[in-house]
Amino acid sequence: MPTKKLTQKDILNLKKKVLYKPKHVWDVISEKEKKQIFSFCDSYKQFLNHAKTERESVQFIESFIKDKGFELVDTGANRCYTIFNNKCLAVAIKGTAPMTDGVRLIASHIDSPRLDLKQNPLYEEVNLSLLKTHYYGGIRKYQWLARPLAIHGRIMRHKGKPLDIVIGENPDDPVFTIADLLPHLSRKKQGNKKINEAIEGEKLNVLIGGLPIGNEKIKERFKLNILKILNDQYDIIEEDFMSAELEIVPAGEARDIGFDRSMIGAYGHDDRVCVFSALKAMCQLSNPKYTAIAIFFDKEEIGSEGNTSANSNILELFISQLMACEENIVTSQSIITCLTKSKALSGDVNAAIDPDYQDVHEKRNAAKLGFGVCISKFTGHGGKYGSNDASAEYLSHIREIFNKNKIVWQTGEVGKVDEGGGGTIAKYLAMYGMDIVDCGTPVLSMHSPFEIASKPDIYMTYKSYLSFWNDK
Repeated sequence: MPTKKLTQKDILNLKKKVLYKPKHVWDVISEKEKKQIFSFCDSYKQFLNHAKTERESVQFIESFIKDKGFELVDTGANRCYTIFNNKCLAVAIKGTAPMTDGVRLIASHIDSPRLDLKQNPLYEEVNLSLLKTHYYGGIRKYQWLARPLAIHGRIMRHKGKPLDIVIGENPDDPVFTIADLLPHLSRKKQGNKKINEAIEGEKLNVLIGGLPIGNEKIKERFKLNILKILNDQYDIIEEDFMSAELEIVPAGEARDIGFDRSMIGAYGHDDRVCVFSALKAMCQLSNPKYTAIAIFFDKEEIGSEGNTSANSNILELFISQLMACEENIVTSQSIITCLTKSKALSGDVNAAIDPDYQDVHEKRNAAKLGFGVCISKFTGHGGKYGSNDASAEYLSHIREIFNKNKIVWQTGEVGKVDEGGGGTIAKYLAMYGMDIVDCGTPVLSMHSPFEIASKPDIYMTYKSYLSFWNDK
């Protein structure tokens, strides 16, 4: 059938009508919103500085929400929360609809890749004192060498006395480090090896001292001096390490990046950027139709194993606690009905295109810094193994919410099909039958000790979560 010949104007109008063109946040927002972005990110940096571990994140979140009027769930309060084993926290605002109609859930995780101290960590070698570590999550081991490190965590001391410590963050604190092999001596030992084999996990040993106690006749006098310092300052004995959770993390604060201060460099964007966005959005809610829940899980970086992870029954327990305030009898059937009818976002970051390594991405389907919050239909690896794959209907629902609320958003996947991949907590929540999709901030240098996120993307993550909970 012959068609009308299109003019140049017709073609331009057609392109405008049918083509998809991603939007850069700075191009579409007002000057007022630009100021809001920088203000929001200043508060986010404070969160990063005070919440480098799961326990510290829980403590920060609890303090923050209590100031906003949230109470423990067993009080029956409309704005409530609960804590699980000091390393997982759930927050809720009850909606006007019954919980059997489902809830609106945003789940993120508060653990990050790091080094953990072994249970018998302290030793001396060649007149130096060191600590043995076991790395946690997916790290590139070489990135942890020759940099200032801090020690965060909890020690359950003899007689069951707890002690929370942070050493290496204040200007007057000592810092710690892992020595690297000088280039003059590393040619054979490291130079000919693959990058993931050049540094052995057992050599990630933290240098903590070099001062002895007593004379040369004293055995292990360098180690003994460290134990004396720890005992004098913290009432610690060596056996206390066996009942401790001590984490080695990068020392130092979150910093603005660039002459224009448009980005933030810090340890732990993955996944505290989604945690903070959900936290701030939750505290902006007033009267949602559906009960709004934010849950901050632990152990995502090691596959969501353990009793504070998304693969535990924490969510079911919190749902039952909320339902108990609404009705006299709570059954397993009513809990499953609630979860099955729920809609959720898995708040987790995605990999932004690295300007120097663009070849590992498939550019048409990769996230970019500055183009807003990223929706990831699926994660996993290879043929989508180990992933949740959101339905077309649910993606349409989320798309409609974001467009209606002028959220700048993009889609993305983690690298090329046979090269990339990664996991999130989405698949564990999808097991309940709820609709869920990954939605979070794009990040450069992910899983490194100094990750990079764009300020407008962070703010759009917050706005997307708020619009999701406010949707009627």
